[in-house]
Amino acid sequence: MPAFMTGTSKNPSVRWLKPSGEPVACVEKIKVLNENHEELRQMVRDALEDALLMGCSERHVREVMHALIDEVIPAYGEREDP
Repeated sequence: MPAFMTGTSKNPSVRWLKPSGEPVACVEKIKVLNENHEELRQMVRDALEDALLMGCSERHVREVMHALIDEVIPAYGEREDP
């Protein structure tokens, strides 16, 4: 399990980090980040399963999805710690 993940393999959670490397401490921010993470996980799983059912290579679909994440440019830059 990557260092930023906590919990168990059946119930992993993310330790969200600020640009400084310090953990995000605000409970509401963590709640939103966790909800976004779970929604994205389900969406990615659905897309991967669709591709497999249509005969695509799992390895190739994963490569395409990784490239998509790398291509995304946020509208906002990282915020410095206040």
